[in-house]
Amino acid sequence: MKSSGLARLLAAGAILTGLLMFPAAGSAHDIPSRVTVYAFAKPEGNTLTALLRIPMEAFGEISFPLRGPGYLRISDADFALRDAARVYITESLHFYENGVELDEKYLEATRVSLPSSRAFTDFETALENIHSPPLDDDVNLFWRQGMLDVLVTYPIGSEDSDFSVDPQLGTLSDQTTTVLRFILPGGGERLFNYLGNPGLVELDPRWRQAALRFIVMGFWHILEGIDHLLFLFCLVIPVRSLRHLIPVVTSFTIAHSITLIASSMGVAPRALWFPPLIETLIALSIVYMAFENIVGARPERRWMVSFGFGLVHGFGFSFLFSETLQFAGGHLISSLLAFNVGVELGQILILILVIPVLNLLFRYLVAERIGCILLSALLAHSAWHWMLDRGAQLQLFTFQLPIFDNLFYAALMRWGMLLIIVIGCFWLTYELFRRLNLVLSFAELTQMRESEAQESGSVNS
Repeated sequence: MKSSGLARLLAAGAILTGLLMFPAAGSAHDIPSRVTVYAFAKPEGNTLTALLRIPMEAFGEISFPLRGPGYLRISDADFALRDAARVYITESLHFYENGVELDEKYLEATRVSLPSSRAFTDFETALENIHSPPLDDDVNLFWRQGMLDVLVTYPIGSEDSDFSVDPQLGTLSDQTTTVLRFILPGGGERLFNYLGNPGLVELDPRWRQAALRFIVMGFWHILEGIDHLLFLFCLVIPVRSLRHLIPVVTSFTIAHSITLIASSMGVAPRALWFPPLIETLIALSIVYMAFENIVGARPERRWMVSFGFGLVHGFGFSFLFSETLQFAGGHLISSLLAFNVGVELGQILILILVIPVLNLLFRYLVAERIGCILLSALLAHSAWHWMLDRGAQLQLFTFQLPIFDNLFYAALMRWGMLLIIVIGCFWLTYELFRRLNLVLSFAELTQMRESEAQESGSVNS
């Protein structure tokens, strides 16, 4: 009897656990895997108008009135639609005028549209659509397939103010993409396409705002880019003097600036195989520099190698810059320069931190030559695996011979102009280093290391 009672108790516990788990499992499926939001924002007079279109599958926690097998009963859905707009949209969309949040907002209208509706191709058509009569109840529309159009207005001081937005719509799905168009008072348009929550976005930034954003972006990009960091470490290991690193780092900077600017001007190929090729070459640059450190670097030629690989790294920088160029507004050149400034600030910080650590390491823990070989071998090992993995990805692409048409010859002309610019910058860099006597020869490097060793020995004695 006791065993049967225990068995019934265990069975009841299992059933209760299952009942508790099933709702949780069901609610987990309420969040769609991918959602795309289309939005317009337009300041006009003393009103900022925001128009949004959101797939209704993102509103899994809202109970919509249904009929039949799950069709939306549109005539009775007004309260639920406005509730969904308030809970998911208006509370997650924060607009700012001159840095001050627009707390006063009005939910003007909501409307269900068919997934085939093309009303959001432009602002005027979208506005006309949301004010049009609602769909009839005889439209057999499953509620998850519907599109919710939302109109929200914000009182503003002037249409000429500086506007920004902090959209927090990333929770609508696992991967929320937002396509936002900001209509300028003069009739122009700024297009933004971002994933998740991008933070505060200046909708029509002044050059100072764009420059600051891109300085920060470049700074963190060099710090977070592990492959760029390892390349810098390879440059620093054999020559740990700021003065003697100037030609190496400067040539790298000049080279990556050339290809970064060229890519932003549309010179880089748009083929799908180009980014994997660049990533593979970046890993190869680390391997090469590390092996050069192991076998013995030639300091007088190191700036040339750094210049060549800088051209490759510049294309790598351009992949991030092209994705964030939308936040530059109309300030492309200043944003490019600011991004480069941020990258250089990050490089300077790395050099300031790494050089003293390496000097202490080689002075007190390990002999310089052995330490240089060990550190370079570790860097080469990591980069070698990256190169193989990225090379395997590159082999998945099919390469075809180009079509010799007008587009090919136009691209060839652009690449020829880029080659002329590269050769000219290389020659100017060489003349600059030669006249300033910045290039360190192998003999000078050896003499400098011997004097450092003598100083270290005298200090220890």
